[in-house]
Amino acid sequence: MLRLSHEEPLSQPPPPLPQKYPQNSLNQLSFESNYRIICNHFLGFTRGRNLIKGQSLHAYVVKSGLHLIPLVCHHLINFYSKLQLPYCSERIFHETQFKSSTTWSSIISCFAQNELPFHGFEYFKVMRRNDWMIPDDYIFPCVMKACGMSNDQFMGKSVHCLAMKTGFDADVFVGSSVVDMYAKCGSLGEARKVFSEMPDRNVVSWSTMIYGYAQTGEDGEALRLFKAALWEGLDVNDFTFSSVIRVCGNSTLYELGRQMHALCLKMYYYETSFVGSALISMYSKSGLIEDASRVFNEVSDRNLGMWNAMMIAWAQHAHTRRVFELLEKMVNKGTKPNFITFLCILYACSHAGLVKEGKHYFAKMKDYGIEPGSQHYASMVDLLGRAGKLQEALELIEKMPMLATEAVWGAFLTGCRIHRNTELASSVADRVFELGHVSPGLHMLVSNAYAASGRFQEAARARKMLRDRGQKKEPGLSWVEEGNRVHAFAAGERRHELSSEIYRKLKELEKDMEQAGYVMDTTHVLREVGAEEKNESIRYHSERLAIAFALVTFPPERPIRVMKNLRVCGDCHVAIKYISKCSGRVIIVRDNNRFHRFENGECSCGDYW
Repeated sequence: MLRLSHEEPLSQPPPPLPQKYPQNSLNQLSFESNYRIICNHFLGFTRGRNLIKGQSLHAYVVKSGLHLIPLVCHHLINFYSKLQLPYCSERIFHETQFKSSTTWSSIISCFAQNELPFHGFEYFKVMRRNDWMIPDDYIFPCVMKACGMSNDQFMGKSVHCLAMKTGFDADVFVGSSVVDMYAKCGSLGEARKVFSEMPDRNVVSWSTMIYGYAQTGEDGEALRLFKAALWEGLDVNDFTFSSVIRVCGNSTLYELGRQMHALCLKMYYYETSFVGSALISMYSKSGLIEDASRVFNEVSDRNLGMWNAMMIAWAQHAHTRRVFELLEKMVNKGTKPNFITFLCILYACSHAGLVKEGKHYFAKMKDYGIEPGSQHYASMVDLLGRAGKLQEALELIEKMPMLATEAVWGAFLTGCRIHRNTELASSVADRVFELGHVSPGLHMLVSNAYAASGRFQEAARARKMLRDRGQKKEPGLSWVEEGNRVHAFAAGERRHELSSEIYRKLKELEKDMEQAGYVMDTTHVLREVGAEEKNESIRYHSERLAIAFALVTFPPERPIRVMKNLRVCGDCHVAIKYISKCSGRVIIVRDNNRFHRFENGECSCGDYW
C-alpha cells in the first residue's frame, strides 16, 4: 500500500474482514442498482455504528470489484471515519485507483472529524502539489473545517483566497464554511464581513454567525441575529436553536430559554443531541437541575456532548455521586469518555473534597488513551488546594510535563486563600509574574495574596501594573431576572429605581440576622482601611443587593435565583445562609464556580466551595 512519507504509521491494522457476505438478491440486480443499494446499506450501518456488518459488506464489495467505484469508496471512507477509525479510511483512500473530488473531500473531512486536522491539510497540499484535483464546492468546505478545528487562520485565509480566485467563494456552501472558519478562529469581524457579502445565505451561515457571537460572549448580537433570521423567514435547524439556547443559559435569560424549549417541542427538535445539550446547560445554569435531568432522560440517542453536559450539571449542583454513576452508565452504553469528560469528573471531585477519587480518575485517563493536559493539572491542583494539601499541590506543579499556566497558579492561589496560608501564597505570587503578561483575574489573586500577608506595598504595586497596562479588574456584579428585565447590581451602588427600598430591606435583614447569631467577618476585605469602612464594604456586596431586591419584588413562594460573575466571598456565604433562615426563602446563587442552594440556614455545598 502506498504511504506518504509525512504520515505516521497506522496506529493499528484494520480488523480482519469476514470471508463471505451473505448472498441475496443483490446478485440479480443491475450493476448500477447493485452498487447504489450497497451505498444505502453503508449509510445505514454508519448511522447505526454497526462495525461488524459494515466489515462484512466491505468484504463483499472487494470480492465483487465494486471498490473501484469512487462513490462506494466515499461511503467506505465515511463509514470508518464515523466509527473513529481514520487510518482504515486512509488505507481505503490509497487503495482507490480512481480518486474523484468526493474521494479527496472524504479523506480530508475524515481527519477533521477525528480531530486530526493537520493530516487533512497534508492531503490537501498533496492534491494541489500534484495537480490531481482542482478544489471545488465539496473540497473547500472540508479544508475550511480543518482550518477552523486547528485555529489556523493563516491557512484559512490562504484557502479563502484560492476559493475567491476560482470563483467558488460565491457558492453558498463554500461561503458558509469560510464564515465558520473565521468564527472558530475568533475573527468575528472577518466572519461578519464574509457573511454580509454572501449573495445567498443558508441556515448554516446564519447558525454559524449566531454560534460565533454566542461563543465570544456577545449574547445581545447573537439574539439580534436570530431575530433577523426569523424575520427573513429562515427555516432554522437544531444547531441554530442550540446556539440561542446557550445564549439564554449564559445570560441567565430563563424565561426566553423556556420559550425556545417550547419552540423546539413544536418543531420536533427537542430530541436532538445538540438541542438536548444546550437545554441541559440552560436549565442547570438557571438553577433547575431537575429540569436538566428531565431533558437528559427524554433524549434516547445521546452523544458524548450530552453526557458531558449532564455530568457538569450534576457536579455544579453538588451531586457528586450522580456524576460517578453517569460515567459508569455512559461507558456501559459504549460511549468512550474524552478529555472534557475527565475535566467534569475532576471538577466534581474538587468541589466535594474527594481527593482519593480524584487521583483515581486522573490516573485512569491513560486507560482511555488520554494524556492529561494543563486543564487537568489545574483541576488536580484545585482539588489538592481546596483540601488543604498545598505542599502536595505545589509538588504536582513542579512535576508537570509542561509549564504551569495561569489556570494552574490561579487554582493554587485560591487554595492558599481558602486555607489562609498567606506565607505560601505570597511566595508563589512572586513566581507568577515570571509568566509575563497575566490576566486581570490572576493579577487580582496575586494582589490579594500580598495583601492577606500584610505586604500592602506589593499589593498596590500589582494593582498599579494592571492599570499601567490599560487593563481593569472585572467588576463584581450580581443580577436577577424579573419579567422581561435583568436587574444588575454592583457593590454599594444606588442607581436602581428601588434603591431606597433595597437598602431599607437590608437594614431589616441585618437586625434579624444579628439576633439569629450572625457576626460579620471583615477578614475578607483585603484593603488597608479602618474597621468601619470594612463593615460598609461587606454590608453592601452586590449579591446582598440582588437578594434584597428579590425579597422586595418577588412573590413569597418564588425561589430567588441570583447570578454572580465572581466567587461569592466567605462572609456573604454565611450571611446568605442567615438570610434564607430568617426570610424562609429558597435562595439559589450561581457564582463563577458553582451553585449554592440556601435553604433553612444551610447551603448545598456544605461550606466546601
